[in-house]
Amino acid sequence: MRVLVIGSGIGGAATAWHLAGRGAEVVVADAAHPGTATEAGAGIVSPWTSRWEDALYPLAAAAGRHYREFTAELGDSSFEVVGGMIVSADDAELAEAHERLTARAAEAPEIGEVRRLDPAQARELFPALAPGLGAVHLAGAGRVDGHRVRRALLAGAERRGAKFVEGEVAFRADGTVVGPDGPLAADSVVVAAGAWTRELLAPLGIDLPVTPHRGQISHFDLPGTDTSAWPVVLPRGSSHYLLAFGGGRVVAGATREADAGFDYRVTAAGQREVLDNALAVAPGLADATLAETRVGFRPGTPDGLPVLGLLRPGLAVSTGFGAGGLTNAPFAGKLVAALALGEDPGFDLTPFAPDRF
Repeated sequence: MRVLVIGSGIGGAATAWHLAGRGAEVVVADAAHPGTATEAGAGIVSPWTSRWEDALYPLAAAAGRHYREFTAELGDSSFEVVGGMIVSADDAELAEAHERLTARAAEAPEIGEVRRLDPAQARELFPALAPGLGAVHLAGAGRVDGHRVRRALLAGAERRGAKFVEGEVAFRADGTVVGPDGPLAADSVVVAAGAWTRELLAPLGIDLPVTPHRGQISHFDLPGTDTSAWPVVLPRGSSHYLLAFGGGRVVAGATREADAGFDYRVTAAGQREVLDNALAVAPGLADATLAETRVGFRPGTPDGLPVLGLLRPGLAVSTGFGAGGLTNAPFAGKLVAALALGEDPGFDLTPFAPDRF
């Protein structure tokens, strides 16, 4: 069976890797637009700390479990379990977080040990943290370099026989997909084009309300500081976060801009928002070098849920992950690969069906 995957972000790359592993003849086509969400993503894998209580939490929890499985099979070391901390100066907020994580750990042992930390203990783990912030620590939170794991998935798919087409692709009204060198024949097509999905599907008369949400995210350098074991930091009551990688690199973000379109710029207001939030939580970063600020267009939906399923026979879609793409898209790739092969994915995708719009 020949399957065409449109898009090579982490969702498309995972779909291609799973399909090729199932023996499908896979072609991956990608236009390489600037601002892809994967390349700008922070890399936090800690779905259990979210306050999601709707259909997204079961998907995200399964996705967190899947990380350990697929990266081991892939032989990729870009995913690391470093632990995470929900931080707050409010004891009641920490008590609520501790209770919720302890309850979730009964169903998801991947969470690991959950424990309260006083401010001094929290700063031992993340020395740049503001004094006065206590924490709830969970041992199982992880980080991933999205660029590395994407490249590993694509390389793995290629070893399994996948082929690649670079350049713009488009649908014709009759459903034909046209690439830079002409039509791309396939028995089944998976659209994993992120924030560009809506315009890609428009010639088919399909209006899928997936829109770009710009995220600006900053990277800091702390020369001579061993940050390799610093945990993920998630301030309670904020969508901003901090995480660290080896080599003195700390990442802070991110803005969530639903009305910026595909404006690929670092803005003064966006940079200020990131810096204000980062330094309020971690004033120890004040003397760090601002190494770079990345811009990514996250694919958002009106209800905040991803879009996973069949648009019509032989045409599947995997997009709409918002800020959770690096966590959720690899597992979604496994599920949508099954759909593309005409199989039961083994997971209830009803809440994410495209026809809900």
